[in-house]
Amino acid sequence: MYIGYSSNIEQRIKQHKARNNNLELIYYEAYLKEQEARTRERKLKMFGSAYRGLKQRLKISLTNSA
Repeated sequence: MYIGYSSNIEQRIKQHKARNNNLELIYYEAYLKEQEARTRERKLKMFGSAYRGLKQRLKISLTNSA
């Protein structure tokens, strides 16, 4: 599972697919302000509870896409 900020999601997906064509977008979050997006990214990367919560919400999608 990849977590990261991008101001251009289509370009970022192309960059990742260039390295690994088996990738599939199953979820993304959009924010109006970059600072909000960066704060959320930091929480997901630094705090296990936020990451675990996201994985729990996506449990079925993560299982089916693997």
